[in-house]
Amino acid sequence: MEFRELRVQKIKDGVVIDHLKAGSALKILEMLGITGSEGFVITVAMNVPSQKLGLKDIIKIEGRYLSPSETSKIALLAPKATLNVIKDYRVESKERLRLPDEIVGIVKCSNPTCITNHEPAIKSKFAVVSRDPLKIKCGYCETIMNREELAERLSRERCLQ
Repeated sequence: MEFRELRVQKIKDGVVIDHLKAGSALKILEMLGITGSEGFVITVAMNVPSQKLGLKDIIKIEGRYLSPSETSKIALLAPKATLNVIKDYRVESKERLRLPDEIVGIVKCSNPTCITNHEPAIKSKFAVVSRDPLKIKCGYCETIMNREELAERLSRERCLQ
C-alpha cells in the first residue's frame, strides 16, 4: 500500500487544538458551539497517526481565539490537549492544557436538586477526585460526574445559551 502525505494549509491567525483523543474533535467543536456557519475556516483532522497517542484528532480554527473558560472546558474533555495560538502564521504561544484541581463555574452539577441549579448567585464548584479516568465531585452535594457526563452537560449547556 502506498502512503501519501496530506498537507494542511497553515493558518494566519487563530488556534490549533492538538493532541486530542481520537474521535473527540466533533464533541469539542459542539461543546464550543462551533458549527461551521460562523464563517471561520475550520480544519478537522481525525484519527491522525501520533507517536504519543497512537491516533489523535486536531482542530484548526482560523480567525478565532478561545476564552479561558473555553480552554478550561477543553481541558475537562481532553486533558492531554495542547493549544497553539497562531498570529501572522507563527506560533505565538503553545500551552499544554491542564485540568485544575478545582473547577469553578464551568459546568453545572448533574444533580437536579443541587443548590447550584437553583441559586444563580452560587457558582458550581467541583474537586477533581481522579484524573484518569476523570471523576469530579460537587463541592455542595458531593455528586460524582465522569468525563462522559461532563461532555453531555457541556454540550447541552452550550445549546441552552
